[in-house]
Amino acid sequence: MKDATALPRSLLVLGGTSEIALATARRLIARRTRTVWLAGRPSPALDRAAERLRSLGAQVRTVAFDALDPGSHETVLEKVFAEGALDMVLLAFGVLGDQAHDERDPARAVRVAQTNYTGAVSAGLVAARCLQAQGHGSLVVLSSAAGERARRADFIYGSSKAGLDAFAQGLGDALYGTGVHVMVVRPGFVRTDSTAGRPPGPLATTPEAVATAVELGLRRGSETVWVPGALRLVMTALRHLPRALYRRLPL
Repeated sequence: MKDATALPRSLLVLGGTSEIALATARRLIARRTRTVWLAGRPSPALDRAAERLRSLGAQVRTVAFDALDPGSHETVLEKVFAEGALDMVLLAFGVLGDQAHDERDPARAVRVAQTNYTGAVSAGLVAARCLQAQGHGSLVVLSSAAGERARRADFIYGSSKAGLDAFAQGLGDALYGTGVHVMVVRPGFVRTDSTAGRPPGPLATTPEAVATAVELGLRRGSETVWVPGALRLVMTALRHLPRALYRRLPL
């Protein structure tokens, strides 16, 4: 049974210009959300995103946040929580990187790992602590199907998402019974500006489809959400495929 009260009235988005995050925010505003914080690097894009959400009837504020500056995460997030309780934190920042270039430039590869994993561990732990202190809330972590098994084409990105996914699952177990719910979202290829020019997979999806899946997952109290749902079976098969066969696949 769908439960509208499972949807947040207040939302903090870490990664405030993410197309997936903004699609999710729009969907939640249409259902129940009235207060939104967009956290990201100050930019015209962040300001435009806030204005679009305000036009939908939500009270929207922006806050400076940098995934690559873990030392600031505690101060930034605690300041937001001090303004009032939050029902949901959406951890949505991340970078795809450029595998071909990143393989030859370790500093670029490290930046992908620091953004997608190290930054997420820092922000995720701070957000979880704040949610636990208020006694309720959901932490929704945007992971990726790419983290299920490394592919030759994007193993730097995939490995960073694998670490994030494992972290989020463990955090969910640690918070079980505290009133804080952790939900891991694993989309496949999502058609966004950042993936433009890259060949989509057979189960490619959209930010709006991910937003729909997030809403359904919140209503159901899910711990893991695949987008699309059929991707779960595909990745289960690929994960258990012998390595000699896996490396022959056109992935």
